[in-house]
Amino acid sequence: MQAFFTLLSKIQKEEFSPFYLLSGNESFYIDAILKALTNKLVNEASSDFDYTLFYGKETQAFEIVETAKRYPMLSNYNVLVVKEAQFMHVSQFDLLAAYAENPMPQSVVVLCYKNKAFDKRKKLYKAVEKSGTVLTVKPLYDNQLVPWISEQARNLKLQMDPVAVELLAVYIGANLSRLESELKKLKLVVSQGETVGREHIEKHIGISREFNSFELQKAIGLGQFSKAFQIIQYLNRNPKEHPLVLTLATLHSYFQKLLVLKGVGSDPKKLGISPYFIKEYEAAARRFSMRQLTQAMECITQADLKSKGVDAVNQGSKEILEELLLKLFSL
Repeated sequence: MQAFFTLLSKIQKEEFSPFYLLSGNESFYIDAILKALTNKLVNEASSDFDYTLFYGKETQAFEIVETAKRYPMLSNYNVLVVKEAQFMHVSQFDLLAAYAENPMPQSVVVLCYKNKAFDKRKKLYKAVEKSGTVLTVKPLYDNQLVPWISEQARNLKLQMDPVAVELLAVYIGANLSRLESELKKLKLVVSQGETVGREHIEKHIGISREFNSFELQKAIGLGQFSKAFQIIQYLNRNPKEHPLVLTLATLHSYFQKLLVLKGVGSDPKKLGISPYFIKEYEAAARRFSMRQLTQAMECITQADLKSKGVDAVNQGSKEILEELLLKLFSL
């Protein structure tokens, strides 16, 4: 996300805004901006005087405004952070909007509004857009996940082979905060100059060598019913480590990539997979027609709805996954 990196660069250059409105469905970026700001603006000596932390459930807008109007005592800026702002009553935002229209230059207000985008039609959004900085963040698309992991690994000076990257992408998905945490863990446990491979992921992240979502999609793609059935039995016995929602999301993403491959060719960048796996995906794509791939995605969507209680009659995760597997092999 270019807007994220542009804002991060400005913060590193100490180009601050008096009001930040950070919102969206990807908390990793919001947390990263907040951390960058507090690292630059807050120090231990002045934090008791010039730093105030609010929480949305417990905060009224007038408290934020009154605090923002104070002058800093020991620092250059009076810093206010509002976490979980999505829990504030919508009526509170109008008072904040009135302040944001003419913010105090010596104060920096950071409003963290997670799990959804802040409504652009609201007065606060328009006010901060004029006088401060607005950042709205979205989760990564499937084809952006592998490059993101590779880039984060490079930033950590962590060498990873394509299999390890793909395993992380499939097993963890687009949970960027967890991905960053697992990459940092790998950095600590591997020797300097050592390349992270499949065995490191299996040992330190806790992925079974033979029974995981990555192997399940591969077995389905290559038409290996017996192996696929064995894998789902293992997944069903370990629901905490392999929640159904994640398994279904992985399979949907897999068939979506096969559909893109058949439609636009095997460009790794468009597919969001490592070139190392292109031949495997091509072999799977040859087994299905465009119609079958579309039907497969529809079957997975139906299974997802059943897992959420829609049209499900006495079906648990085990029955839903087994039924889905039979449907996928009957296309």
